[in-house]
Amino acid sequence: MTELLYLNDAYIQTFKATVVGLLDGAVVLNRSAFYPGGGGQPSDMGSLTVGDQTWQVAKCKRVNGQIGHFVDGTLPEVGSNLTGQIDWQRRYKLMRTHTAMHILCGVIWRDYQSSVTGGNMDPLKGRMDFEFETMRQELVTEIEASINKEAAANRDIVVRTLPRDEAFQIPDLIRTKINLLPEGIREVRTVEIVGLDLQADGGTHVANTSEVGPMRVTNYKSKGKINKRIYIELGQS
Repeated sequence: MTELLYLNDAYIQTFKATVVGLLDGAVVLNRSAFYPGGGGQPSDMGSLTVGDQTWQVAKCKRVNGQIGHFVDGTLPEVGSNLTGQIDWQRRYKLMRTHTAMHILCGVIWRDYQSSVTGGNMDPLKGRMDFEFETMRQELVTEIEASINKEAAANRDIVVRTLPRDEAFQIPDLIRTKINLLPEGIREVRTVEIVGLDLQADGGTHVANTSEVGPMRVTNYKSKGKINKRIYIELGQS
């Protein structure tokens, strides 16, 4: 199993690792800081370097519990020691965006008790679907003001890994309409925006809401009778 460095420290930008396996166009490492995608968050990009040769990592994904780093060209040999480098500018934008989505989710759950029915994100923009029967501009304006207030509140983000039974004693831990956690998972990683939101999550986040910066609700749409979509964008810094 690949040791997943990002789970405990999302700010790791470079790391040392050893090649332990090769797949079709992918390198498997004993440890990695690359996020493999999931939960609406795209996978990381970056590079792997052995000596004077560097491979660009175009994407990562889970393969049998390990992380496949997909690169072009002749793959490095098993046993090679290398340096991994995250595309930090892109990763940090995704961290800010993912935390922004949790702020949005937390505000809507707190103020309107609406469950999440879907979501996706790219660097500095994303969308989430919620159970709303109606949505008007006045409500959207109210939501935008609330999420910016929470971002400016300097709330810390705390990540923990809990035994499954303990985690599921937390009220409202699963904010999605459908519980997406497989039965076989014995530990649950939780992400808490202190004082606002606490839910199961496997992605990367900033350490404090102040890092998210200003957010704009750029659009909203009806995606069904009780399914409304909200689009948000973040500033560059």
